[in-house]
Amino acid sequence: MTETPATTETAATPPRRTSRRRIRWSSPLILVIVLAVAGLNLAPLAYVVISGFRSTAQLSENPIGLPHPWRFSNYTSVLTSSGFPRQVFNSLLIAVMATVVVVGVGSLAAFALSRYSFRGREAIYTLFTVGLLFPVGVAILPLYLMLRDLHLLDTPFGVALPEAAFGIPLTIVILRPFMRAIPADLEDAAALDGCNRWRFFSRILLPLSKPALTTVSVISFVTSWNAFLLPLLVISNEKGYTLPLGTATFQTQYTQDTARILAFTSLSMLPALLFFVLAERRIVGGLTGAVKG
Repeated sequence: MTETPATTETAATPPRRTSRRRIRWSSPLILVIVLAVAGLNLAPLAYVVISGFRSTAQLSENPIGLPHPWRFSNYTSVLTSSGFPRQVFNSLLIAVMATVVVVGVGSLAAFALSRYSFRGREAIYTLFTVGLLFPVGVAILPLYLMLRDLHLLDTPFGVALPEAAFGIPLTIVILRPFMRAIPADLEDAAALDGCNRWRFFSRILLPLSKPALTTVSVISFVTSWNAFLLPLLVISNEKGYTLPLGTATFQTQYTQDTARILAFTSLSMLPALLFFVLAERRIVGGLTGAVKG
């Protein structure tokens, strides 16, 4: 009886050494793959940003060369005379409104679907998951007619509300397992202390679900910021253009000025890129918690 653990430990030792060797030998390969993937993703971004410091003549003469001399006039002209600040404000306003609606409505729906037991709960959740497969383009015509009847055309609400509606299914899919993983004993203890369901939701459940809430907030914000089809459908006044619409209009107006177009493109993608990079760890943490739940 006493020799059995020693035999088991001895038999288990070689696989551990083998796994360490595998990790050690595979690390350079993983590093090369990671660097290659990073290069494929960062090279186009770097080309767009650096080419914005060149002139169109330099781009025609040597498309892949470095700026010589560096021209800052492309970026300064975009920031001062192209409506860029107004388009940034419009995109920011719509993205914030859509994110607030998505997080507010999605968290309430996820709370009901995760903490309440009622007939048809799983069917409703399945309906939301099916909503992930519903593309925006299919609903363009009825959505336009509905927004026209509600007098929401050429308004930020006309863009933010449909974007929020299409973002709520993903929010519920991420939040529901996260909220469901919170122990029921915690809710029972809060009820014994006189905490009703609303106070439990607002003061206990939401703070504990902060990683998942941050994840859905970032996804909703970036998705709204990059949206093109819905703003194109709803907004016809140039003063209400978002950055994607402004970029398309700018490319049409300055077709021959390639360097200036690249400067405008790099500036338009910079805010969302920085926001996504800063919140990357929180996104991964929220998605990991949702998968575990």
